[in-house]
Amino acid sequence: MVAMTAAPESAEQLWHGGWYGPAQRHPSPNFGPRPAGIDISLIVLHSISLPPGVYSGHAVLDFFNNRLDTNAHPYFQALRETQVSAHFFIRRGGRIIQCVSGDDRAWHAGLSCWRGRENCNDYAIGIELEGLEGQTFAAPQYAALARLAADLTRRYPITAIAGHEHVAPGRKRDPGPGFDWARLKRQLSRHVDHRFDWP
Repeated sequence: MVAMTAAPESAEQLWHGGWYGPAQRHPSPNFGPRPAGIDISLIVLHSISLPPGVYSGHAVLDFFNNRLDTNAHPYFQALRETQVSAHFFIRRGGRIIQCVSGDDRAWHAGLSCWRGRENCNDYAIGIELEGLEGQTFAAPQYAALARLAADLTRRYPITAIAGHEHVAPGRKRDPGPGFDWARLKRQLSRHVDHRFDWP
């Protein structure tokens, strides 16, 4: 059972189906149904910026919506025909954007495994942080991520938080060494008294 240290809103007020009330909605067509009876128990953290190291702009959201102009930058050529998404995208300033309902299966982890359980997309919530693997992330992002992760535990039976690098080792490296896991743990503990499995 999760005991919130501060709960100004109920889960019913925060969530509308699988949509998070405080987030800006930017729906992506890149999703599908989760397997029947699946428990949504894992949060997978990613980092993304398009082109790499360039923040703000609309390229990431265009990418998640299959509208990225692949002629706009040489890096984008490698993304042609690629269809991906995440449930959430957190900007450098802390703004949370939701692209896929948490009840649905977003396309973020790819070939993956956590604690011997494969196909993380089936049972995970994918959160993209605007950033570059190996580089640091902004204070407002940690605050927003901690709040979002706590609120996710109020809707789903979340038991673990890991990085893409942990569920797809050798293939992916994000969010990378610049991500401060200890900081997230500290900030998350201010919102929720909940025991997570960490990398």
